[in-house]
Amino acid sequence: MILRNRILVLLAALAALAAVAVASVLHASARADRRDRAQPGGPQVTSGTVTLTTPGRMVFRNLAWGPHRDELTTVPATDPSGPRTASGVKCLRFYAASGTGVCLQAVHGAVSDTYRAVVLDAHLKERARYDVPGIPSRARVSPTGHFAAWTAFVGGDSYAGTNFSTRAAIVDVRTGKLTPSLEAYRVVKDGHVYRAADLNFWGVTFASDDRTFYATMATQGRTYLVRGDLRTRTVTTLHTNVECPSLSPDGTRIAFKKRVRGLPKDAPWRLYVLDLRTMRETPLAEPRNVDDQAVWRDTHTLVYALPGDYGADLYTIPADGTGKPRRISTAAVSPAFVGR
Repeated sequence: MILRNRILVLLAALAALAAVAVASVLHASARADRRDRAQPGGPQVTSGTVTLTTPGRMVFRNLAWGPHRDELTTVPATDPSGPRTASGVKCLRFYAASGTGVCLQAVHGAVSDTYRAVVLDAHLKERARYDVPGIPSRARVSPTGHFAAWTAFVGGDSYAGTNFSTRAAIVDVRTGKLTPSLEAYRVVKDGHVYRAADLNFWGVTFASDDRTFYATMATQGRTYLVRGDLRTRTVTTLHTNVECPSLSPDGTRIAFKKRVRGLPKDAPWRLYVLDLRTMRETPLAEPRNVDDQAVWRDTHTLVYALPGDYGADLYTIPADGTGKPRRISTAAVSPAFVGR
C-alpha cells in the first residue's frame, strides 16, 4: 500500500473512532438528562423535611428518575408506595435506628471517585465522616443508635464470585472510636483461635445490648455466620453458608442469603431464616435470587430489594416460610423503619 493510501486509511479510522466517541458522549449525556426528569407514571416526589425519629416512617434511597434521584426520602410505613418526601441528602447505601443514620456516599473526582461514610443525626445533619476504602456495599446502625457499621469492596465488585475482598468497619458514634476492619478482631473458629491471610468480613448486624453483633466471615472458600463481641474484640463462628445476616428485633433469628447448590454462579442465593437457639434453617417463599441484606419490618416480616426498571424495587415476605413475595415500592433501596 502506497503512503498516500495508508494516510487515507489512517484518517478514516481516526474519523470513525471520533464519531464513536462523540456518539457515546451524546448518548451518555442524553441518558443523564433523562435521569434528571421524572418518568411518566413514577412515584410522586417532592422536597420536604425528613427526620429519623418521626414515628411510623420508612426512610430509603429514592431511585426514581428526576431531580431527587439518590436522595433519602420518606413515606408512611403503612403506605410504602405513596408520595415521597425528599431530603436533599444523597446516599449510595443507608440505614438508621434510634435517631442515628449512616449514609455511604460517593465523592466524584476529576479522575476517579472516592467514598465516605457520614454519620447523621435525627435531622440528617452530619455528625462525623470517615473515609471508606472502596465501593460501599452494606450499612447498619445498632438498635440503640450508638454504633454504626459499613462494608466496602476493596477488590472485585460482586459477592457472587470468589475473587473479591471486603472490609467491614464499626464506629462508636458517641466517641468516634473507629475499628477500620474486623480483621483486627481475634477469630475463634470451631473452638480454636484461627489465623488466615484470606479473611473477609461483611454484612454487620447489631443486637440491642451494645455489645453483640453478627456478620459474615469468609475464609478458604467458605462463609460463616460469626457472633462478635465489641468488648473483647472477638468473633466466633456459629454456622456455615450464611451471608449478609440481619438480626430480628427480638434477637432470636437471623435472616440471611444462602448459596444453594445447583443455582447459577452469578445468581446463587435464596433467602433463609436461622433460629439462633436450634440452628434450624427455614427457606423463605421467595424463588428469585436475592443479593441484599434484608431488613426486618417487624418480628414477622422481611423487606428486601430486587432489581427493577430504575435500579431496584422493594419486596416483603413473611419470615416463617409461608406466603409469597409482594412488591411494596418501586425505584427504592436501603430501607430503614424509623421512629419505633
